[in-house]
Amino acid sequence: MKLDLNLFTVFDAIYAEGNLTKAAERLNLTQPAISHALAKLRDRLDDPLFTRNGHRMVPTPLAQALLPDIQQALTQLNTALQRAKAFDPTTAEKTFRIAMRDIFEATLLPPLVESLTSQAPNLTLASVRIDRKETEAKLASGELDFALDVLLPTSSSIRHQPLIEDGFVVIYNKQHSSIKSRLTEKQYLSGNHILVSTRSTGPGLADYALSQLGLNRKIGLRCQHYFAAAMIVEKTDLLLTMPARYGNQIMSQFDGLNMVLCPVPTDDIHIHLYWHESREHDEANKWLRQLLMSFK
Repeated sequence: MKLDLNLFTVFDAIYAEGNLTKAAERLNLTQPAISHALAKLRDRLDDPLFTRNGHRMVPTPLAQALLPDIQQALTQLNTALQRAKAFDPTTAEKTFRIAMRDIFEATLLPPLVESLTSQAPNLTLASVRIDRKETEAKLASGELDFALDVLLPTSSSIRHQPLIEDGFVVIYNKQHSSIKSRLTEKQYLSGNHILVSTRSTGPGLADYALSQLGLNRKIGLRCQHYFAAAMIVEKTDLLLTMPARYGNQIMSQFDGLNMVLCPVPTDDIHIHLYWHESREHDEANKWLRQLLMSFK
């Protein structure tokens, strides 16, 4: 037998108040709504449950027998709901799934994991890669908690905030045959470049920025990871354009490279944090959202 749990809330209120009007006031409902709920319960349980005695509703023997179990069930349900709403990072056990690219793994995950280790030791992170076209669907289904990406066309059900603003830098071999004291715009545009992308075709971030200026560059190599690209730059005259935050990390691991600001005045990269509206007020989601935003 399937019963609406709200009916038992009405049952408990009538039992406690002994009066339909007072039960309605307690639950902020109309008296007809209380009467309708009681009628449904009477029909389902085949018992009047309460009989009128003057101004009071007196419970029947079945109602008296049901009360302890109903009150216990309602208490357990309310406790479970309160626990679900509350979020204590020091004790919570939960896995957050965040869609991000490798450059964000390198720059954002280290400080994020360090913070979680001290503030939320039982939380787990899963960094995943998805097709950009699946972002909205996976956030809506709950398969993802967050996504980090450039500004995407999404519906109003997807919330987002700017998280990272970054510029472009160019990494090149210190022994580059034609670059002397500095990299000029002319040398940059005439040079041979590495395009880093997980897609097999199409432009990269730098190409989008250059296209806004009506410019393009010659691609000598396409590969999937910036670190591998930097290793290649150290052995060749290829140029590598990349986000500055990750560029600073890359440079600390290579002796044979130079790094300069991109000589072409391109717009900065804007990375947004995405989540679904259904988790807008979820305490766990809000907590991690605030932590992520602290790394701006």
